[in-house]
Amino acid sequence: MTPSYGTFLTRAIWIVSGSTLVILLLFLSSGRIRLSQIGIEVFAVFIYSASIGVPSILILTRLSLTYTSRFPRLIFLFQALVLVCTATVGTFAGDFLLWVAGITRNYWLEFRVSLPFSIVISLMFGLSISTFETLRYRLQSATLALRTQQVEQERANKLLVEARLSSLESRIHPHFLFNTLNSIAALIPSDPVRAEDTVSKLASLLRFSLNANHSSLVPLSQELKVVRDYLEIESTRFGPRLRYEIAVPESLGSVKVPPLALQSLVENSVKHVVAQRSEGAAIQIAGSRVNGRMQLDVIDDGPGFSLGSISPEHGLGNLSARLQLLFDDAGRLDVTRENGKTIARISFPAES
Repeated sequence: MTPSYGTFLTRAIWIVSGSTLVILLLFLSSGRIRLSQIGIEVFAVFIYSASIGVPSILILTRLSLTYTSRFPRLIFLFQALVLVCTATVGTFAGDFLLWVAGITRNYWLEFRVSLPFSIVISLMFGLSISTFETLRYRLQSATLALRTQQVEQERANKLLVEARLSSLESRIHPHFLFNTLNSIAALIPSDPVRAEDTVSKLASLLRFSLNANHSSLVPLSQELKVVRDYLEIESTRFGPRLRYEIAVPESLGSVKVPPLALQSLVENSVKHVVAQRSEGAAIQIAGSRVNGRMQLDVIDDGPGFSLGSISPEHGLGNLSARLQLLFDDAGRLDVTRENGKTIARISFPAES
């Protein structure tokens, strides 16, 4: 947030003009100058103000922006030292200009008389303006950070709602719902207990999809329950074509994960691998915590795919965007191929 050249020039004009006016009023009220000398005094005071004010503004602006956050308790001392230096150099330069213009006759005498006054005025004006500008800068930075955080939170909420709606849409999609209901109907005569259990899992799945927007993170144990319910429901449809294994240690159950994150990866494998091949597929779900990071893998023996071909509206595109918003660069979605298998992996900081 470094001021532009136009902003710096405008600020310099206002400060130099304002300080010139204030100093003249001080001189007039103290009787140090007569009205007959007002023209010369205005010129002299303006030369002093410009010689001291312009370099002071330039140096203090850079100093404050660079070191205020690093040395909040020493910044005023730094600013005071800068002002003493610029007041000394500025007075030296101003007296030289006035001596060249013939307004002062004894250069060194004028310098010794003017220097103490210049230092006091520079400290008074400089520290007051620097304090104001520093507070204004901090307020602008805090306001910008707050607005950025609000925008990111709104976007994260929007993506979560989209994920919830996408998940709910897939649950009540005619194909999924009719296939599930047909499976339940087929189970009622032969295995009523399993049919009842499938109805319960379907209700649990729909309930979680509806309530997923209440929190940006949920315990992994809750997410795994949703995944198991989904796989069990799909198992009633695909039978032995859907083979799955969940290898996630129970000790990781309290780790927070984005809702519907792992389930989105599993659903992608079921839709694009199991449902598309007569022989079905084997899906393995693994989880581990390494160096403070959570890693969740969904592995299948399908042909694989590239994240570059996934549109933002796709469930995995939505998941990738949510990971970015929740964890910045620390949240990742990767797809790799190893030993003829596709590994879809999400990783992020592990927090309980």
